[in-house]
Amino acid sequence: MKDIIEKLKDDQEYYKGIGRNYLSNSNISQLLTHPKLFMQEQPDNKNFLFGRYFHQLILEPEKAKQFEIVDASTRYTKVYKEACEDGNIRLLQKEADECEMLVDILLENIELFSMIRNPKNTYEQPQIKELFGVEWKGKADIISSDYVIDLKTTSDISKFDRNSYYYNYDSQAYIYQHLFGKPVIFIVIDKSPDRFGICGVFETSEMALAKGEEKVKEAVNVYNQFFANGEVSVEDINNYYVKKTI
Repeated sequence: MKDIIEKLKDDQEYYKGIGRNYLSNSNISQLLTHPKLFMQEQPDNKNFLFGRYFHQLILEPEKAKQFEIVDASTRYTKVYKEACEDGNIRLLQKEADECEMLVDILLENIELFSMIRNPKNTYEQPQIKELFGVEWKGKADIISSDYVIDLKTTSDISKFDRNSYYYNYDSQAYIYQHLFGKPVIFIVIDKSPDRFGICGVFETSEMALAKGEEKVKEAVNVYNQFFANGEVSVEDINNYYVKKTI
C-alpha cells in the first residue's frame, strides 16, 4: 500500500496511471448524472485552470513556474489562438495576475497564513481506502494536526455553503474524512470583482457529511451496476435515469 501511495504523489500516476483503478470525488457527478461520461477525460475550462494555478502557487510553487500563460487580452486574439493550436486552453496573463493577487491576499491574513504554512503540515498527500466495498482515492491539499484543509476559490463566498451540495464538496468532505481520519475544513477566497479577496473558513456540518455519504453510496450503486466487472454495458447505461425526491 505504501508503494501505491508513493506512486500517487505523482500527478501523472494519480490522474492517468495507477490512480484510474480508484474512484474519487470527481467521479461523483459523472456517476450520478451522466454515467456515460465515467472515466472519460474531460477538457479543461478556464475555471479549472484558474483553480489549478491557484493551488500550485500555494502548494507547489515550482510547478506554478511551468504553468502555461498567454500574454493576450482575450481568447479571440491571434496570439492566443496560435498559442493554443494543440486544442488545449491556456490562462490569460490577466487571469494569472488575478490569481496571484488572490494568493497574496490569502497569505497576508495572519490567521490563515498560520493555518496554511504551519511547519507541521503535510501537503499534497494522497490516500486510498475502501468505502462501501469500492476503493477510493483522494489527495489532500493540506493535512494539519487537527484538520484536512482544502483550498477553494469561489465566485460568491456568500453562497459557498449552499453551493457545496451542487459542487459535491459535501461528498468530498465525507470521503476525505474517512481517507485521512480528520474533519475537513475549506479555506475559501472570492474571485468575483465585487467581493474580490474576501476570505472564509467553512467547517463541515454533520448534515453535509450525511448528504455526502448518501452521494457516495449512490455513486457506488451506479458503479457496481454498470462498471464493476470492468466492462461497460451500453444497453444498461442507456436505460439509466436519475431518480430523486424533491
